[in-house]
Amino acid sequence: MKETSKSKKKSKFKLLHQYYSYTGFYSFVGKSVKKALLPIAIVIVIIFLFNNYVYNVNEGLKNLTDTFTATQIFVTFFLSESFLGLIPPELFIAWTKKTTEPVINLAILAVFSYVGGIISFYIGKTILKIEKVKNYLEVKMAKQLKNIRKWGGFLIVVGALLPIPFSITCMAAGMIKYPLKGVLTFGLLRFARFAIYALAIFQVVS
Repeated sequence: MKETSKSKKKSKFKLLHQYYSYTGFYSFVGKSVKKALLPIAIVIVIIFLFNNYVYNVNEGLKNLTDTFTATQIFVTFFLSESFLGLIPPELFIAWTKKTTEPVINLAILAVFSYVGGIISFYIGKTILKIEKVKNYLEVKMAKQLKNIRKWGGFLIVVGALLPIPFSITCMAAGMIKYPLKGVLTFGLLRFARFAIYALAIFQVVS
């Protein structure tokens, strides 16, 4: 009985693997990571050059902390994560290192990002009622919509973990009426992303 159960699990996994290979899921993830790596590398080089020859980044983050209140920064981040993820979360993660409670503030950012994704999901569902906006987004987000229809929760996982705007992925999920339970479950990986990125960024920011 146990062997039969194991073989069923293996065959199920094999079928899923074949399906994702056939539909191009792995290729899509690989291309997305490659596309994201170049901008990230460019940003790192710019930060390095800026930090060494123009203005000290750590000093800039300190000034940011001194100029704006934590509430203002959190509100800005929350709005960004709720509407297309326009500002890279890494900037805010770096900011937390300069605060008096970096771990707590990092956790707050992760919660806001997660909740922002849920709001984006509902925006996606609601926006379908506006015909002009629906037609526009179905053209602009055609690839995301098509891929979520094919791959479902796995694309939410990609949006949560990789440098792809989580908000856009969740909005697309809402537009195709993907189950909220799946978004809530797979979206939890957003917390892992913030923890992993913080481990790397905290080593750079003093």
